[in-house]
Amino acid sequence: MLPESLSETPHRRYNPLTGEWVLVSPHRAKRPWLGQVEKMPPLNLPAYDPTCYLCPGNSRAAGKVNPAYTSTYVFDNDFPALLLPQSVSSLSGSWGQPDLGSQEEGLFAAQAVAGICRVVCFSPRHDLTLPELSQAQVEAVVQTWTDQTRELGSQDFIQYVQVFENKGETMGCSNPHPHSQIWATSQIPNEPAKEIAHLLEYQRQHQSCLLCDYLRLERERGERIVTSNQHFTALVPFWAVWPFEIMLVAHRHAASLTDLHEDEQASLADILRRITARYDNLFEVSFPYSMGFHQAPTDDLPHTECHLHAHYYPPLLRSATVRKFMVGYEMLGMPQRDLTPETAAARLRSLSETHYSQSTLS
Repeated sequence: MLPESLSETPHRRYNPLTGEWVLVSPHRAKRPWLGQVEKMPPLNLPAYDPTCYLCPGNSRAAGKVNPAYTSTYVFDNDFPALLLPQSVSSLSGSWGQPDLGSQEEGLFAAQAVAGICRVVCFSPRHDLTLPELSQAQVEAVVQTWTDQTRELGSQDFIQYVQVFENKGETMGCSNPHPHSQIWATSQIPNEPAKEIAHLLEYQRQHQSCLLCDYLRLERERGERIVTSNQHFTALVPFWAVWPFEIMLVAHRHAASLTDLHEDEQASLADILRRITARYDNLFEVSFPYSMGFHQAPTDDLPHTECHLHAHYYPPLLRSATVRKFMVGYEMLGMPQRDLTPETAAARLRSLSETHYSQSTLS
């Protein structure tokens, strides 16, 4: 169990996945709040919106029209952040690794990056988020993420497939129709690259998997566990930065979505519904977050160090209208939190996994 002193006095906690620290100040949790209160978006969305470019049968950019889809729907992003190799190969320095030891290249390094950006609509319903979909519908989402990871990762120029979801206006989501995105890139992005480096170093030192060992200890202690099922555990990590951050970890040492068995895919769908239902029930609001899977790169290396997991980064702090911002010391020094991960986990653990009824809200 956590030493009593860590629940009362300021301290910092180490994140072994990234090598970074977070400052925890539990004594500040009792201070009064006089900061900004955010207005939340309305909850009364229609099942179909004729003006939504993600709804079935509606028009998108450049005259493209969505089919009358009835399950998940995937399309190439009309305004992608990445382009195919033939469109970016003219960048000076081409695809080679910049010589960071060179004074000039080290100070002005640039490297061409190609990729594919896709959008995954969860269902034709404009008004139903993941916890409000059926088990079968969420399983279809998981299967789509898996199929897309396999398809995109099989392309020679792709090294990493990042599946992620931004939910809510506060997280920059430009359309309320429930959807996720997939960015497949010719380079491994910063965050998974940091984790892979630390996972690999841990494997070299201990001849075991960092996340296998960490999950075993967390399940033994139980104080930061939020929910679990046969194949996955959701917990507030010991080093959490965001107030109600969750890390979702596969029980088996699977490296990627494509490594999951059929029963594990069903368990993943189940726990995704459990997590998001608890989030929505916390403040009885459609809970905003950014979520994404970290999995093995799709290059030719074995990546036995990689262990499939997902991160949830939600911004809400004290209520549906009070957000956590990274400002001041957190931007210039290091992340800081008042609410301890143990307290956050206890609050999330106490909530029902049956989604609240929006019709009961005033």
